[in-house]
Amino acid sequence: MKIAIRGKNVAVTDGLKSYLEKKLTKLTRYFDSIQEAQVAVSTVGEGFAVEVTIPLNGGMILRGEEVSRENFFEAVDLVVEKLEKQIHKQRTKLYRKFRNQGLKDLIASMGENEKREEPVIVRTKRFAMKPMAVDEAVLQMNLLGHDFFVFTNSETGQVNVIYRRKDGNLGLIEPEM
Repeated sequence: MKIAIRGKNVAVTDGLKSYLEKKLTKLTRYFDSIQEAQVAVSTVGEGFAVEVTIPLNGGMILRGEEVSRENFFEAVDLVVEKLEKQIHKQRTKLYRKFRNQGLKDLIASMGENEKREEPVIVRTKRFAMKPMAVDEAVLQMNLLGHDFFVFTNSETGQVNVIYRRKDGNLGLIEPEM
């Protein structure tokens, strides 16, 4: 497995490189098709962040990002654990779908036999947008159970998007003319 490690404002030590290689090569027991991994290590405030992206055959991508307050090694352990959970989830989903095919064979065949086609719009949804305040849009989003909500802002008259961030807070997208 080829592992590309880059540090953002951080020097990547040989010990960290070998630890990353040791941990990430363990993931090949799940998928033989793992050929490469991109790793970015950085400091975030007082924490240490590790971000791993692994492209698989068939267009699938495994991605994990974790931050630790202790050191990079703990962040590596956390991100590998997260990736293993993602792999387990995908394996379970694929197993249910294709019970009689081997998972490794299925992943390999996805990359070889299928041509990558451009995504196609399979559904168009139309809905009336009444002007509303941001607070009302947040309420509507929560009532619908969605992670985002498109609405016409009653204060500006423009289309806005309210969305839930990974940290649990909310974000607002306003167009700039």
